[in-house]
Amino acid sequence: MPSTTYCLEVSGDFACFTRPEMKVERVSYDVMTPSAARAVFEAIFWKPAVRWRVRRIEVLKPIRWINLRRNEVGSVIPVRNVQTAMNGGGAILALDVEDERQQRAGLFLRDVAYRLHAELEVRANRLDQSAPEKFRAMFERRAAAGQCVNQPYLGCREFAARFRYIVDPAAEPPPIDETRDLGWMLHDLDFTNADDPRPRFFRAQMTKGVIEVPPFDGEEVRR
Repeated sequence: MPSTTYCLEVSGDFACFTRPEMKVERVSYDVMTPSAARAVFEAIFWKPAVRWRVRRIEVLKPIRWINLRRNEVGSVIPVRNVQTAMNGGGAILALDVEDERQQRAGLFLRDVAYRLHAELEVRANRLDQSAPEKFRAMFERRAAAGQCVNQPYLGCREFAARFRYIVDPAAEPPPIDETRDLGWMLHDLDFTNADDPRPRFFRAQMTKGVIEVPPFDGEEVRR
């Protein structure tokens, strides 16, 4: 079905768009990934009837780095315990932070700002057969009022994002005047098999501060 493109400006003090090849320490990509951008739009408005497709990411501030050490929890609650609790069992759904705490170094971004362009696509096979205008109006109302279902974040939930709805992107200041090859970047996860989502990557090029994001099923995207 026809889609409508929307624009948001997001910013924050810190960001970490983690490279999946780093197994222990967190190291961020140079810029925001399409999957992280999609998550920002979904934090403001999401329903099973719609799908967000990120088309462009504009970098508004110079790329700057910071080294930080953080305390993280080194394990997760076992799935079996969760299933037992859901079935009425007496499983303990808690972790002792003192026993599971691990200190890890990270290479993060600081003082970031991006302008995100994404299409709101209304699914043809949706259960809610309301007119597409209904879903578009819901997003526009929420975004303009600064409302969100969940607090948008910049890669990690502790790095909260500020956002601003942009009605006329052409009237906004230009992105940074920098061109560089960003290498292979995570595009998004393929949830065709919900039990085993697979990452997809694309060769990201920043031209005068602009990264054009190819379609998820395009030839430029690799598994």
